Amino acid sequence: MRILVVGSGGREHALCWAIAASPLCDRLFCAPGNAGIAAVAECVPIDQMDLDALVRFAKAQAVDFVVVGPEAPLVAGLVDRLAEAGIKAFGPSAAAAVLEGSKGYLKDLCAKYGIPTAAYRRFRDAGAARAYLYEVGAPIVIKADGLAAGKGVTVAMTQDEAEAAIAAALEQGVFGAAGAELVIEEFMEGEELSFFALSDGSHALPLASAQDHKRVGDGDTGPNTGGMGAYSPCPLGTPELHQRVMEEIIKPTVAAMQAEGRPFKGVLYAGLMITEEGPKLIEYNVRFGDPETQVLLLRLKSDILPALLASAEGGLDHMDLRWKDESALLVVMAAKGYPGSYAKGSEIRGLEAAGKLPGVEIFHAGTRPGPEGRVLSHGGRVLNVCGVGATTAEAQARAYAAVDAIDWPEGFCRRDIGWRAVER
Repeated sequence: MRILVVGSGGREHALCWAIAASPLCDRLFCAPGNAGIAAVAECVPIDQMDLDALVRFAKAQAVDFVVVGPEAPLVAGLVDRLAEAGIKAFGPSAAAAVLEGSKGYLKDLCAKYGIPTAAYRRFRDAGAARAYLYEVGAPIVIKADGLAAGKGVTVAMTQDEAEAAIAAALEQGVFGAAGAELVIEEFMEGEELSFFALSDGSHALPLASAQDHKRVGDGDTGPNTGGMGAYSPCPLGTPELHQRVMEEIIKPTVAAMQAEGRPFKGVLYAGLMITEEGPKLIEYNVRFGDPETQVLLLRLKSDILPALLASAEGGLDHMDLRWKDESALLVVMAAKGYPGSYAKGSEIRGLEAAGKLPGVEIFHAGTRPGPEGRVLSHGGRVLNVCGVGATTAEAQARAYAAVDAIDWPEGFCRRDIGWRAVER
């Protein structure tokens, strides 16, 4: 098969790495790709949001299957455009991608179909939002309704923080159209878990669990980011909990989307809060998580490509996936200043030596090739340094040994990824 992966981050590098290993894959393209992806796929300089150019390329190259990595082209309707051109693709239609494209839509769907989630209200007016805030108090969670590159959520522990978040979105327009409406929801006590399941519109196939680290600083301090690290498996994700999540959240969502005339095909990435009452849905992403995908694929024994095809074509109810008993842990190396402003173009040295350490795999998230084979930073989250081991502690030690072997003074990372599992 001739396959095109769309995207340029660590998630797409991991997907290309896994797909390239499939005996079903004859030729692999990635648009636009990055310096690391170039080692396993042919990178083509097409922006992920240039839907016309992506469809033209797929037709010209007789691509059999397109795997869409990021959420923005999914919400914009890339899968629909490919379908019109007769090209199969992994990912939801624009109508189904609204699960991530509008947090308000998701919350209304949960309310209608009894899917457990936090209590909420939707607001377009700052005054009304502030009045509600005074009524319920802090802590509270303020979310931009639309896509905000992982930065539209404020977990406000004080009234002042909450008011600032309301003003930023509704009065200052910090998130543009994505923040024209806010979802304000109750603060849930518990521990977060990332849960993934493939769906073919009718059936759902669970994947392994993982735990992400959203805050920028050690000890879960500082602002939220797109993710500073992840590990799998997560001790919280017991077989009993997996069963509850499938029966109470994932399967009802698949049935609800079918009933709404928006059948969901692709991957449901459920951000969960494990509360005293049980698992509750925080939000859905309609694509593989980044950086969770990387640790999941490092643990996957099965060929991922047949499962992705079954999601697009149907037949997931006849699929089974096998997982390694090992643990995988990922540390994000980010450009100094992230998630705020940061510089691009600094050289990263020592990658080859770090990648040869035992149990280490490095996925590029925000890099570009420089002159004379150099690797340059080209984003906020730049490298995903992964360790695999018999235990989370061993995987953690291997990942940080590789981090220490990389020479990049302009970068930084958290030093406590996986601490919950290691302490347990």
